[in-house]
Order: sequence, then C-alpha cells, then structure tokens
Amino acid sequence: MTWEESGWWMIQIRKAKERGYFDFGWLKTYHTFSFGDYYDPEQMGFQTLRVINEDFVEPGQGFGTHPHRDMEIITYILEGKLEHKDSMENGSVIAPGEIQRMSAGTGVTHSEFNPSKTERVHLLQIWILPEKKGIQPEYEQKKIDRKKMEGRLQLIASPEPHAETVLVHQDVHLYASSLKAKSEVIHDVTGSRSVWLQTAKGVVDLNGHSLHAGDGAAIQGEKKLKLKAIEETDFLLFDMG
Repeated sequence: MTWEESGWWMIQIRKAKERGYFDFGWLKTYHTFSFGDYYDPEQMGFQTLRVINEDFVEPGQGFGTHPHRDMEIITYILEGKLEHKDSMENGSVIAPGEIQRMSAGTGVTHSEFNPSKTERVHLLQIWILPEKKGIQPEYEQKKIDRKKMEGRLQLIASPEPHAETVLVHQDVHLYASSLKAKSEVIHDVTGSRSVWLQTAKGVVDLNGHSLHAGDGAAIQGEKKLKLKAIEETDFLLFDMG
C-alpha cells in the first residue's frame, strides 16, 4: 500500500487482498487494520478509526461472551442477521438496513451469534477510539432508510444526536451510500478533515482510482471527492476531524 500523490492531495489505497485474513471454519474474517493475531505496525488504524473487520459467520455460530472497554463499536450488516446480547441487558437481532452502536466505555461484555440455521451472516464491525476514556456504557440500534442511501450519501452515525443516526463519542460522521452503475455523488471535505472510504459491494471510482468490494482508501488533503459507480456499489464513508 503506497501513497499516490498528485499536487496537494494524497490517497492511500488499501486493497482487499492486502488485509489480514483468517479462516476458523465457523468464521472467515478480513482485517483492514491490525487486530487479534494479525499485526502489522504500519496498519494500526487511520486517525481515530481503529478497526474495520469484514466477517462471515456460519449458521448457528458466533462470538461467545467477551469484554470491551473505551471503544465505540459499530456493527453494519450486509447479509443475514446477527443476534446481540450484552451486560447492559440488551438483546436484539440486527439485520440489513440497521446499524448498531455500542459505547464500551468503562466496560461491557457481549456476545454475537448467527441465529440462522441455513444462512451465514456477512457484516462489518467497526471500532472508533472515543473522545475520552471512562464514559458510561451505552447501546442503540436504528433502522436505516435504504431509499435515502440510493444515489446519495446518507448520514448514519455522528457525534451530534439525530433521529436517523446513532451517536458516536468522537468527531466522526459516517455515511452510507448505494449507487447504481454510472451514477455518482460528490463529497466536499472541509478544513483539514480526513476521510476513509470502505467499499462493501461492487466497484466505485474515487477521483480516478477504482475500488472493488473490500478495498479501502485513506484520503488526506483532497477537498472534493467524486464517487462514481463503475457497477452497482455500496460503500461507507468516514469523515473525521
């Protein structure tokens, strides 16, 4: 992964095949950044974005109860369903078209399980470093209006409370978008903010760089991002202070 420079902007492409990968039988997982048994000192995160794991969990399998603290954890389902239980007495099933946020804060335990007997679940789990340590643990889950994602950037997580977003305790605005082939959106980057783009499906052109499913891009110094679908595509965009 190298910085591709042109004038005053910089884009760093993280190809899907470069990620850490493990096959545990019940779980196939790709790590964009260092996580668990995958360690790369050059891939420890980007700004306050610490983890992007793409997981495929087989039917009837899952992650047993385990602890977290001082982390903003976002779960975004691409296919299938995931059952969640935690020490805050929350229990729910997350499906495509929903987003879950758990602020681990002073400490929580939780489990995640694929409740289906026939279908695996495909998800992105995202960790963001919080603005401060020791906050009170929190949980929320909201539906995403997928029609509002079509052909535009739909805000789904932010540090300000909104009816249609989950709250994150960090200066991160997370957008989701679904583009049909040849359609495009523009994202203006203000000030010295940074952006991470994560492609979940299809192929998208980012200012002349093609990103396929699983690819990511770190963007610094670019003021305008032109995102054009080469084929039908879904992606997440993190705008970070």
